[in-house]
Amino acid sequence: MKIGFDSEKYLEEQSRYILERIDSHCCDRLYLEFGGKLVQDKHAKRVLPGFDENAKIKLLARMKEQAEIIICIYAGDILTNKTRQDFGITYDLEVMRLIDMFRSWDLSVNSVVITRYEDQPAVNAFITKLERRGIKTYKHYFTKGYPTDVDTIVSEEGYGANPYIEVTKPLVVVNAPGPNSGKLATCLSQLYHESKRGVKARYAKFETFPIWSLPLKHPVNIAYEAATVDLKDVNMIDNFHLEAYGIPAVNYNRDLATFPVLKRILEKISGANSEYQSPTDMGVNRAGFAIVDDAVCREASIQEIIRRYMIARVDFKKGVIDETCLSRAKLLMDEVGAQPEDRVVVKPALDYAEKKRSQDPERFENVIAMAIELPDGRIITGRSSELMVAGASMLLNAVKALCGIPDEMQLVSDDVLETIQHLKHDVLGKQNSSLNVEEVLTALTISSSVNPMAGMAVNKLTELRDCKAHCTAILSERDDQTFHDLGIDATCEPEFSTNNLYTG
Repeated sequence: MKIGFDSEKYLEEQSRYILERIDSHCCDRLYLEFGGKLVQDKHAKRVLPGFDENAKIKLLARMKEQAEIIICIYAGDILTNKTRQDFGITYDLEVMRLIDMFRSWDLSVNSVVITRYEDQPAVNAFITKLERRGIKTYKHYFTKGYPTDVDTIVSEEGYGANPYIEVTKPLVVVNAPGPNSGKLATCLSQLYHESKRGVKARYAKFETFPIWSLPLKHPVNIAYEAATVDLKDVNMIDNFHLEAYGIPAVNYNRDLATFPVLKRILEKISGANSEYQSPTDMGVNRAGFAIVDDAVCREASIQEIIRRYMIARVDFKKGVIDETCLSRAKLLMDEVGAQPEDRVVVKPALDYAEKKRSQDPERFENVIAMAIELPDGRIITGRSSELMVAGASMLLNAVKALCGIPDEMQLVSDDVLETIQHLKHDVLGKQNSSLNVEEVLTALTISSSVNPMAGMAVNKLTELRDCKAHCTAILSERDDQTFHDLGIDATCEPEFSTNNLYTG
């Protein structure tokens, strides 16, 4: 893989820049609104080849002596069981996962804040669950007067109605399981209370994208828009920054829209003119300065824009997003002059399925095919059968190719696969008896105890990490998660594999 980003340079510069924010102006404490994914940031890794997907958590680990963490979760997201798409878990479970993850890096978790708290059984049950595990929780309410009545917002009726979160370290990182979780409101509430206590506290924001120092229409920034079509984020030139400094900088519409009010709130809290003249001033992101090969990052970002459009097509088919979001994703792909077939695995998967159908229309009428690009550039395909799904067939063929095993050689005997099918269909009563990817990989692993070739093949699975794959039908949730666990970047056509509405 070509490298376009220097992750070590990024870590060095980013940590130094954040600590400078604390030291400058004799600041006692910095509240840092920390957005994006702290671990397994696959988006950043895809658009900035060379980016360490765990760079942010490593960044915090470097500052662990100075830092403690507050996690926010919006009460409404608990009530609606809002889910993180990448991990397939609800936001309340993601909070617990985040706590475990921070602890594994020896980072101090201060507490969890329930923002815009509602007195609902599900919300209270979550609070009880946390408190019984020794996690301190706070309830913050909807801010009276927000967003226009600054005098009420910055008063005992507004931020003063929230309890103060007891913190002790100079850097307080405010994180959340997803967007719109109340990170900014929590930071501002704390600034109000710190001011009342005579503590000189500041606010800053850390978001990787959009990268303010890149051009507005740079593919890296367009890829951010493609990734957030459901949030309707639009990159714009920061007019406040341009007016104040004569320097163009990129920010997104929500931050630009809220900046005038946010500036007034900060000035009301501090009793002085704001140090920030623009939303860009508030940011501490230095990612743009660690790009070492712009052409590599441009090409990778175009591939990500295509990928996001393909995901949007599937989400639209499933009813997850509306037509406006799909049209926006298509428009962004058109803007960089790309099309789905520019993703190298798309055409081979479609061509293989069509080839099988033309060979035997009756037998392969509903055949599903999948293709993967190996690290050396070879394209390997697989198709669905009565025994297994297309993804499983493709993986077996892929590891055979990596091992140099002849295609006709079986890694898992039909007897083993049929025995698992018997359990699945006749014993457990599952409607679909074709083995999914995880089941076939389990059979492959078991077979390695008697077949050395199978053992070699299992060990080759790690070489498929970061490879691109494409399926001619929508992947099941189970298969999609398995590919995610393997680190394979899998997309699919917006076609259901069956006409059945329920496939559980």
